[in-house]
Amino acid sequence: MGWHGESLIGFDLETTGTEPLDSRIVTAAVVEVRGGAVTGQRLWLADPGVRIPAQASAIHGISTERAASEGRPASEVADEVAQLLVDGWARGIPVVAYNAAFDLTLLSAELARHGLPALGDRMARATGDAGIGPVVDPLTIDRAVDRYRRGKRTLEAVCVEYGVVLDGAHEASADALAAVRVAIAIAERHPTVAALGLPELHQEQVRWYADWATGFQEFLRKKGTADAVVDPAWPVRAPSAAVSPPEHAASEHSAPAVGTSTRTSG
Repeated sequence: MGWHGESLIGFDLETTGTEPLDSRIVTAAVVEVRGGAVTGQRLWLADPGVRIPAQASAIHGISTERAASEGRPASEVADEVAQLLVDGWARGIPVVAYNAAFDLTLLSAELARHGLPALGDRMARATGDAGIGPVVDPLTIDRAVDRYRRGKRTLEAVCVEYGVVLDGAHEASADALAAVRVAIAIAERHPTVAALGLPELHQEQVRWYADWATGFQEFLRKKGTADAVVDPAWPVRAPSAAVSPPEHAASEHSAPAVGTSTRTSG
């Protein structure tokens, strides 16, 4: 049995918008899973400190008024979520997130916004190494191992492809658990993925994501968006990158972000 039979930590954020460097956390979930069964979970409702656009509320069901009255300060939520992920990494447990570059970039931006220690600083303190991970991103893996499959790559669509039941899409805990189960299903379908050690799988995803970003940028430019820039960084984008995925408004787990004014899905 490979990494997919061991403990995995599912992670998901529902947010105020589509731009990971500007959007804020509304809800968060960290779900620990082993063998497909939940062994522990933490859920958060945050007060983002800004209005939640109606379009975002329509997706995840949290209004500005509810977040303000029931949510905890965003700084506390970001701090606790970050520390829980780092604690898992320090124990050797990978974090599974669908479209990880969005969620981890947004979390990193929230930490910086509130003057809190970055993920790398926490890792250095916990392990002596500032590198974060391992991260398992089912979107990045699926795109690499089944490159030519037609259709959408939203979490909902990929759950259907791999026979994973998704109850309550765009509810953070449901999406986090579904991401883990999709990762397990991918590993079961593709033995070469299951056979990789976690460090190797992490590095392969860095390469796979960069290759996808390069190809997608070329595609957008050929289609007429001459200034399209697709950030190749994974699993956390650089703070200077202008990122913004279009379908995030329609699905919190559709695709990585694109630079300049271009938006995309995948």
